[in-house]
Amino acid sequence: MEFLNTLNGLVWGWPMLALIALTGLFLTIGLRAYPIRNLRAGFVELWNGRHKQGEGEISGFNALMTSLSATIGTGNIAGVATAVALGGPGAIFWMWVIALVGMATKYSEAVLAVRFREKNDQGHYVGGPMYYIRNGLGPKFKWLAIAFAFFGMLAGFGIGNGVQANSVADAMSHIALDGTGIPEWVTGIVVAALVGLVLIGGIRRISDVAGKLVPFMAITYIIAGIVLLVIYAEQIPAALELIVTHAFTPISATGGFAGAAVWAAIRYGVARGVFSNEAGLGSAPIAHATATTDNPVRQGTIAMLGTFIDTIIICTITGLVIVASGVWETGESGASLTAAAFNSGLPVIGQYVVTLGLAVFAFTTIIGWSFYGERCTEYLFGLKAVPVFRVIWVLAIPIGATQELNLAWLIADTLNAMMALPNLIALILLSPVVFKLTRDYVQGDKSDTTK
Repeated sequence: MEFLNTLNGLVWGWPMLALIALTGLFLTIGLRAYPIRNLRAGFVELWNGRHKQGEGEISGFNALMTSLSATIGTGNIAGVATAVALGGPGAIFWMWVIALVGMATKYSEAVLAVRFREKNDQGHYVGGPMYYIRNGLGPKFKWLAIAFAFFGMLAGFGIGNGVQANSVADAMSHIALDGTGIPEWVTGIVVAALVGLVLIGGIRRISDVAGKLVPFMAITYIIAGIVLLVIYAEQIPAALELIVTHAFTPISATGGFAGAAVWAAIRYGVARGVFSNEAGLGSAPIAHATATTDNPVRQGTIAMLGTFIDTIIICTITGLVIVASGVWETGESGASLTAAAFNSGLPVIGQYVVTLGLAVFAFTTIIGWSFYGERCTEYLFGLKAVPVFRVIWVLAIPIGATQELNLAWLIADTLNAMMALPNLIALILLSPVVFKLTRDYVQGDKSDTTK
């Protein structure tokens, strides 16, 4: 724990936070705020993306759902709560900031993923940072592609497996069942069995499951959140004032809250924001590279919605409910804090909405990240290593479910930064490609540039 805390402090220090934020800002400026200005167009492309628009494995819509299945997870429920518990209400403001510039980052990742994707030995489209580094930057940067694939493969066991299984097991252990909670090991085994059944079908089954579960649970959670915001309507102006004020000024201890400096608000807001929407990590483009599309910009326009939906909509609802309800001052953290906030406005029902949401979101995140891990493993060791990876992935779920929560979050946080670094370097170096493709598309050249 001491070693991981030290390493985590290094990789998530000012340099990494600045690199993530400045990369997003640089891309936003270079794209002339294309993602923000074309938000409506993104939803139109998403709707049209339900149908095949070019070569690929899955529809553009299902590519986003697969991406969202991996991003909408414990970060939206437990991650937001942890950010507020450690950084105060001001952390939510910095989650917004990193999400707005992160839209350009996610857009650029998807554009490059489709532009530089290729076919593997089975004839399936594969792509992502390791491929756009190798095919876009050339042989001299092969080491950078290998570094991303290596850290991406390992990071999946933290952000996409251990943390998800741990959080859902913790939540289920607090659900009353004949007077007792469901044991963590039972939850771990059940989730592992369900994930194993999905993984047998590969990317198409993963995308089909994600395409049905993600919209249903996301809409359910959003509706419950909106109902709570209506209940707390009178407290919302004060909550927004707290969020904006303490983004720039320290907040003193109150109730069970230990207090937080501005640095803590920025650090936990950015770190948890990136953990939730994954903009800059390089994970989402692995899914978007498989989309049936005839232009990288089309899929990039769909991909940027992932950050908007994940953070600007879902994380904001969670954060506002926590702050407006006042439970953030109790000293609780993680999913239990979110459950307490929902339960205060919707007794009994609120707790079950959070628990069900956490269970479904965590499950879809595990299957989504399994695909990312597979692709990284395939890049490093070839297709023959994929079945081995799947077995290890499923076996890791019960282990993650029964480990100590703080350790799981710490490992996930650290590995996220390690995989983000090669991807951010590639985004900066390949930004001229993104700018040119976008400029050509805006000027009317919508020809097929995916080959």
